[in-house]
Amino acid sequence: MTEARHVTVTDAPARSAFVATLDDGTLAGAAYYERRGGVVIFTHTEVDPAFEGQGVGSRLAADALGLVREAGDVVVPLCPFIRAFMAKHPEHDDLLQTRTDFGTRVAGPGAP
Repeated sequence: MTEARHVTVTDAPARSAFVATLDDGTLAGAAYYERRGGVVIFTHTEVDPAFEGQGVGSRLAADALGLVREAGDVVVPLCPFIRAFMAKHPEHDDLLQTRTDFGTRVAGPGAP
């Protein structure tokens, strides 16, 4: 079994990404986004192949969504990984961007 690693997730606005780093400073993954006002549009997530299967992607997604929540922003999960993570973790549903004209979700769990 692979030893669990401590991962820290921070927002790196200059890279337009939330980045996951290990204690030794190694970049382990990134969740890229476009920011439009208070809306964070997740476009792509990558985890270094050396760290796949070690929970880095899940920690990255969970902590990135937590940072979005702390900022009072909402999410449009275009990235398939973030969308799938949110579908498995409905506690993040409140972060989904809603359309103001009809009050419907732009991208909810199970949405294409």
